[in-house]
Amino acid sequence: MPVRRIPIVIVAAAAIAALTAGCGSSDNGAGTGATSGTAAAPTGTVQVFAAASLQEAFTTLAGQFEHQHPGTHVKLNFGASSALALQINQGAPADVFASAAPVNMDQVTETGAASAPTTFARNVMEIAVPPTDPAHVTTVADLARPGVKVALCQPQVPCGVNAQKVFDNARVKVTPVTLESDVKSTLTKVELGEVDAGVVYVTDVRAAGAKVEGVAIPADVNASTSYPIATMTKAPNATGAAAFRDYVLSPAGRQVLVADGFEQP
Repeated sequence: MPVRRIPIVIVAAAAIAALTAGCGSSDNGAGTGATSGTAAAPTGTVQVFAAASLQEAFTTLAGQFEHQHPGTHVKLNFGASSALALQINQGAPADVFASAAPVNMDQVTETGAASAPTTFARNVMEIAVPPTDPAHVTTVADLARPGVKVALCQPQVPCGVNAQKVFDNARVKVTPVTLESDVKSTLTKVELGEVDAGVVYVTDVRAAGAKVEGVAIPADVNASTSYPIATMTKAPNATGAAAFRDYVLSPAGRQVLVADGFEQP
């Protein structure tokens, strides 16, 4: 029986078509924040546990992500990173964890609940005071003056840890009148005029707008923190988790974070 020969033109066309298809699937859309390396399109609910200081940025990112991926819903759970890490380790269902400090991410990765975290942002501390600044707080040392009411985060919370670093660097002893569960609660005390000052992140002062005034902390005594993000090893929505993590790490994600005052890692 004669051997059937396939025309070279057909073979070449098939090869070009395969190459073109391959190129199309490898386009990760970095300029728009599209997911890289995810075979299936994300759908369903993506449960994101994130540090309270990420509230404004992640709310924006969640809306953009849902718009880019119809059929998804990002459920955001904000709180102190230390509390979120504890919840995850106790079995709370989460797809993504974004922490305000590496130490709290370590608490999750050490149990095997998450792996391969990536640092995506950096933040520094700032003093927040009411717009009228009744106690005339202009320096870190002013927080140690008798009669000045100061709100801080609890000592195990990243914003509390970093506030103490500032005081240690400035060699001042500050006795707060209240210790709050997270940075947003600390900021609220200032906004309501219940305290004369609070030590929060630069991004929180920025987000509060006209409700507070910011008092910059000199760089030589200031403290910073890095923000890692990771997907959970037993994420209920693994595809959605990977897609949201990639979106935060994308140029589109960085643009939102920088606009909210976060620094690049």
